[in-house]
Amino acid sequence: MGDQRAVTRVLLDRQGRTYAEEAGIRLADRPGPLYQLLVLTTLLSTRIRASVAVAAARELFAAGYRTPQAMEAATWQQRVDALGRGHYRRYDERTATMLGTGARLCLDRWHGDLRRLHRDAGGEPAGLRRRLTEFPGIGPTGADIFLREAQTVWTDLRPFADRRALAGAERLGLPGSPDRLAQLVRGADFGRLASALVRVALGEESAGDVTRVAAAR
Repeated sequence: MGDQRAVTRVLLDRQGRTYAEEAGIRLADRPGPLYQLLVLTTLLSTRIRASVAVAAARELFAAGYRTPQAMEAATWQQRVDALGRGHYRRYDERTATMLGTGARLCLDRWHGDLRRLHRDAGGEPAGLRRRLTEFPGIGPTGADIFLREAQTVWTDLRPFADRRALAGAERLGLPGSPDRLAQLVRGADFGRLASALVRVALGEESAGDVTRVAAAR
């Protein structure tokens, strides 16, 4: 356990930001930040580098599209242009359409407030997944991305680790279950740990480097 805690500390020192934080989202249990997380999730759900998805999200938010009302009010071309500034070009046209459709669904079904979705599902992960996958472009993997990030503020989800996070844990020799991983960090840090583990799984962070630094401490 001591060695695993050391590895975890090094990983959080090196990769301690969630993807939401990297995208400039000040995540809170409020309609605006939760919608911004939905946008980021939509972008991360395509076959594109996470860094590009994060950059595209930042451009959308910089353009003012931080609420479903603003996203829907933007023209399709304005959304395409914002995605292009983030170098999100391979899927820009399709994604611009999905963002507009998803904004309308958020307004119609949840009155622009994803806390309603959380309450409607009773905070239960399976129910949340079903509701999240109703949004265009978000499948089961995308729903898990949303839940992984949202556990920072939806504490009833914690500890939540999707298959990518668990794959990262395996590469580092860490426990293979969310409950056992949760024993290595404070509760409030678990979302950060889950995101850091994903970075290992995706090759954004070297498992070998992390374990070498931890062993040297």
